Amino acid sequence: MKKLFDDFDPISSKQWKQRIQFELDGADYATTLIWNSPEDIQVKPFYHKDEYKGSFASNTKASEFKICQNIFVYDLAKSNLRALDSIARGAESLRFTLADAQTDVEKLLENLPLEKLTIYFNLSFLSIDFIRKIEGIAQHKNANIYCNLDPIGELAKQGNWFTTPEKNNFETLNALAAATAKVSLISINSGLYQNAGATMAQQIAYSLGHVNEYFNRIEKINTPIVFQVSVGTNYFFEIAKLRALRLLFNLIAKEYGHNIDCHILVSPTKRNKTVYDYNVNLLRTTTECMSAILGGADAIANLPYDALYHKDNEFSDRIARNQLLILKHESYFDKVNNPADGSYYIESLTQQLAEKALTLFHDIEAQGGFLKQLNAGIIKRKIQESANKEQELFDTGTEILLGTNKHRNTNDHMTNELELFPFVKIKPRKTLITPLIERRLAEEIEQERLKAENNA
Repeated sequence: MKKLFDDFDPISSKQWKQRIQFELDGADYATTLIWNSPEDIQVKPFYHKDEYKGSFASNTKASEFKICQNIFVYDLAKSNLRALDSIARGAESLRFTLADAQTDVEKLLENLPLEKLTIYFNLSFLSIDFIRKIEGIAQHKNANIYCNLDPIGELAKQGNWFTTPEKNNFETLNALAAATAKVSLISINSGLYQNAGATMAQQIAYSLGHVNEYFNRIEKINTPIVFQVSVGTNYFFEIAKLRALRLLFNLIAKEYGHNIDCHILVSPTKRNKTVYDYNVNLLRTTTECMSAILGGADAIANLPYDALYHKDNEFSDRIARNQLLILKHESYFDKVNNPADGSYYIESLTQQLAEKALTLFHDIEAQGGFLKQLNAGIIKRKIQESANKEQELFDTGTEILLGTNKHRNTNDHMTNELELFPFVKIKPRKTLITPLIERRLAEEIEQERLKAENNA
């Protein structure tokens, strides 16, 4: 192969800086072009091999991601038909959300080509009998099924553990781990931290602390652990976040002697999504799905543009799925192995995020572990501090959501469009801890606009 650039002299990073300084016409290089992220990472205007000290050891996976369809199960027959229709239209995996342990799971999965699909179950209960039924199906059909059981995530989100006949949720998980061989059991709800306002370093560190509690408490873990991750629109940082998460998970799992997969299931965040000018959500979710692909996600479940305020509907589901189909089959995102590897910028971000997250993880462990800090309210307080800083940036216009706090369309009216309540719901109940609250940046502005519409 002929090398095309051998005739050109290499340019050092020093020469680039000198040229940039000249073009700035007296302005200061550092204050003008270098900015700090919420993770306290200094982002430079360019990255050069002269200044890169790391190695290019492959960290991401080949981009063979699965297109996942979310299905909330309330009617077995309709959910089954929707699953079959989704597969016919391009879905390669399904994520069922179930609220009832009495659900006839065999009827739900009837006629599905299970040998070709990846199935995820998000369960709002913890039942040994139910998981045994799924294990039987997985064994009989040779199906690839993840049950996404996450009692710690339930505690963090709802304030209480799952109710079970066993002494505690970890006793139930140990019983299930001993009785199942085919089905993957454990999941980490990393998206909760992102949607509650945590920085990326916090999201990684809390996810690691979260999974470390399972490593310490579950005697037998032989199947992949699913990280359900949410990504935002900070494009390159989100790529680096997924890469750093996989890197550090493998590091910690190795310390326990585990050789299990870090299975990453990604969805776009709700934190930056809006009710007004909702079509902009399509642009946000597109770049977020791109970050997920380049970051090495195993599966991606896109968020419909109207998910905040509309019930599930065929049109928006099809649009969300088609976004992924275009990225996979028309943009050829699945044809390149490890596409993010070798970029000095992404490698640098990955390294810095990993270092900061690992430092925070070590601090959590030194203070008694993640669960202790969660029970003490420390995790919630730290996330709230980060969320407040981001909210202030949004409120002052530094962080922009087009159509909401900049270039607002005053003729946009949404009162008659709301099928769902798009804001934080207050549900008074007795809890063991104060749960983490997922809150969108635009909520206050949107409530004010809706109030003005109603008073007009």
